[in-house]
Amino acid sequence: MKCPKCHFDNPEDTRFCGNCAAPLHPSEEISVPTETLEAPKEELTRGATLANRYEIIEELGKGGMGKVYRVGDKKIKEEVALKLIKPEIALDKKAIERFSNELKMARKIAHRNVCRMYDLGEEKGTHYITMEYVRGEDLKSMIRMSGQLGVGTTINIAKQVCEGLAEAHRLGVVHRDLKPQNIMIDKDGNARIMDFGIARSVKGKGITGAGVMIGTPEYIPPEQVEGKDIDQRSDIYSLGVILYEMVTGQVPFEGETALSIAMKHKGETPKSPKELNPNIPDDLSQLILKCLEKEKAKRYQSASDVHSELERIEKGIPTTVRVTPERKPLTSKEITVKFTLKKLFIPAVAIAALAVIGVLLWQAVFRKGFPPSAPSQSSVAVLPFIDLSPKKDYEWLSDGISEAMINALSSLRSLRVPARTSSFFFKGKELNIQEIGQKLKVENVLEGSVQVAGDTLRVNAQLVSVKDGYHLWSDKFDRRLEDVFSIQD
Repeated sequence: MKCPKCHFDNPEDTRFCGNCAAPLHPSEEISVPTETLEAPKEELTRGATLANRYEIIEELGKGGMGKVYRVGDKKIKEEVALKLIKPEIALDKKAIERFSNELKMARKIAHRNVCRMYDLGEEKGTHYITMEYVRGEDLKSMIRMSGQLGVGTTINIAKQVCEGLAEAHRLGVVHRDLKPQNIMIDKDGNARIMDFGIARSVKGKGITGAGVMIGTPEYIPPEQVEGKDIDQRSDIYSLGVILYEMVTGQVPFEGETALSIAMKHKGETPKSPKELNPNIPDDLSQLILKCLEKEKAKRYQSASDVHSELERIEKGIPTTVRVTPERKPLTSKEITVKFTLKKLFIPAVAIAALAVIGVLLWQAVFRKGFPPSAPSQSSVAVLPFIDLSPKKDYEWLSDGISEAMINALSSLRSLRVPARTSSFFFKGKELNIQEIGQKLKVENVLEGSVQVAGDTLRVNAQLVSVKDGYHLWSDKFDRRLEDVFSIQD
């Protein structure tokens, strides 16, 4: 059904437009309790607070589930995205149960190309979902503005989406509604997959009822149209549709109704994207068509397979056409290396440094758009890490990590970091964080420990606020010699 206000195509059984939230059946009365439908007006106003925690900054948009806001989370002092679930959806207890169960699975995905899902909450009958806030624009908007995306840009974005999907699929989670509206592109060109809200575990039975078609008609795989079992190859089909749209400016199948579009996915062969855009390489066109095979067995069998093929195609295009994003220092890939202990020192320092830099940058940069509250924290002292190994014979390693951290953090112009001589003055002295912070005139202190037992190295690190002594961040990094190491920030 076309929206009478914005002409957006919606599934026939949808009551509100998925693009602008306008009523699609204005003459119909929606029978729901008044107290559930009515939400306090101040919840939608800048500066108002929801659940005594989330301060409204601005409305980001409207979707099929409800409005999305950029809010300030007073508890963690960061900006997050908050999606208000429409009352008519929230009334369905099974829907809320589904969101709750599937959110638990979505929260397991920690990858630089996946937007983190946080929590499902309720305040006075109003249900909401919180998630990571990503500054940028969605891929659909990019396509609308450009008409067609360049081959280099298309491959770059698709590779990142493949990396995010590969991690989700590794954990047994399928997106089930992959579309360009659910892919955000930040200012550095990094792609982030959003809204795993209707994802379902491949390993478990799931909460979604059998035979129920869930998804967006333009991007839905044939097996999902029929309500059959889906797996990671279903996301690959949707990715094929997105690739098709990126290089041609249009989706492979269009129709007057959701059903007519869905039936085309099930029974019609898409026109070759090469016919609509002769400038794309033949092998890229073939890759897209293979993703769009009706039978799952004929598609690429994993997102990693698609990624590898995209990399091969990318090598064949001119270097001037290729696009490389400014990748953030986050990864969930596995790295296999055989280490000696001293070789292990460098990656351990790098990982810890990147993690701390990420936390401090998050505070110093992302809080700028926040309603005025406390001043940005812009100073940190790195204390000598403590040697906790049984024989206390790795002091050189502990000191080396601390010194490397000081050097790494000092490279950030937005941070004031006391020199090694100043920080190491406190080595072995029994002083609390507040005293150290006052003497060094810093607002944060990074402390940690190093422990070596057998062939295992453990580095613990904590970033502590001098003001109140509370942890801002902490993590541990375990590495084993001659083994496979998974690095995950």
